[in-house]
Amino acid sequence: MKLKNEYDILRLIEADKWMMSILHNVNMLKLPDWWICAGFVRSKIWDALHGYTERTPLADVDVVYFDPEDTEEVTEKQLEQRLHRLDPTIPWSVKNEARMHKVNNNSPYASTVDAISKFPETATALGVTLDDRNNLILAAPCGIADVLTMTVRPTPFFAASPEDLVYYERRIAAKAWHRTWKQVTYAADAGRYM
Repeated sequence: MKLKNEYDILRLIEADKWMMSILHNVNMLKLPDWWICAGFVRSKIWDALHGYTERTPLADVDVVYFDPEDTEEVTEKQLEQRLHRLDPTIPWSVKNEARMHKVNNNSPYASTVDAISKFPETATALGVTLDDRNNLILAAPCGIADVLTMTVRPTPFFAASPEDLVYYERRIAAKAWHRTWKQVTYAADAGRYM
């Protein structure tokens, strides 16, 4: 399958009943500035680009939101339980990005999309949400070129810090995405372990 732009990505996801069901379930929670991100989006794109007819299993479905008024981790766990009741077949993971900067030892994030821009890889720094009219929206703060060319490289945020690059390199070595998606390549600045 050919995917050339944001429009193609949105149509791909809209045609996936499983993904849209997940989005509608999360939308029912009415979380502030919510997105489903990372592998949920990236894996769908890479599966399509590889012509896979079966979905690559996800370790989790990452739901992120931004609520500075309630940064208790217990709230996230309660939200996971609510989602589990809606669909117990999904490995839900819910995080409030208004608190995750502390976990990640970063400066506070301004929004969920700001937090997504600080994910380790550009091809994973993606999120989708539904607007108030149930239209699908894509956030790609680092662009979509790398996900479409199946190129793994650090986000500008991770590339700026030697400590973050060490974490990044270990992460991509452990993930070994090229074993699942044979066309995945690693940019020259994407690590020394490939």
